[in-house]
Amino acid sequence: MASMEFPLFALKAGDFKKREYTQNNFNVLVAPSAVYGLATIHDKDIWVYCVSKIMQAIANGEEVSKTVHFTIYDYLKTTNRTTSGRDYERAKDSLDRLRSTTITTNIETDKKREARGFGLIDSWRVVEEKDGRMVRVSVTLPDWLYRSITSKNVLTISSDYFRIRKPLDRRIYEIARKHCGANKNWDFTLKVLHERTGSTASLREFRRSVKSLAYSDELPDYSVYYDELLDKVTFINRNWTSKKKAN
Repeated sequence: MASMEFPLFALKAGDFKKREYTQNNFNVLVAPSAVYGLATIHDKDIWVYCVSKIMQAIANGEEVSKTVHFTIYDYLKTTNRTTSGRDYERAKDSLDRLRSTTITTNIETDKKREARGFGLIDSWRVVEEKDGRMVRVSVTLPDWLYRSITSKNVLTISSDYFRIRKPLDRRIYEIARKHCGANKNWDFTLKVLHERTGSTASLREFRRSVKSLAYSDELPDYSVYYDELLDKVTFINRNWTSKKKAN
């Protein structure tokens, strides 16, 4: 949930700018690697995939740990990617960026609040390699994230999330999911939404992108309405009405 609230992930590769956010006495500092830059919102798919694997194991009554084992093929298929050799290389690049991006925060997870720094993943290693290409890997998540998972401080997302290709649209979906959630609607001023997304685009360019998203109405679960007079964006939960009618 904290990663939906704060823009921990860059919207594009090659971002080497340090970011700092403060909200409600919580502080977050996101520092890039000098070699790999910041982890991107597409790299976050590995996070989401690992979280879903742990949550499924918990639901099945299986023993879990902060180290997740998986095949790259299953990860690529689950996250709506192709399985070419280049996609395997991109997965490796994502793991490198996740490992080298550093978060320093005092956000509380599982009733524990501590100021500390950590990578978006603690470590990763190749378990099996074939024809020079990694096939199976193990990813170890940081304690901060693992505590969030085991305390069920997580939100489900639509399976169509992985079909959202534009990084900004993905980030806006996360914000809508976090704040609209069980509510009928939620709104932000355009300026606040711009800050929450972590977008490096100008406010003018950002406004144009939001208008385009509102016009296409392609966001899973939520409609987006832009009020030009108030310069305000409203998210409308498409599932809220159907749930109320069902009750």
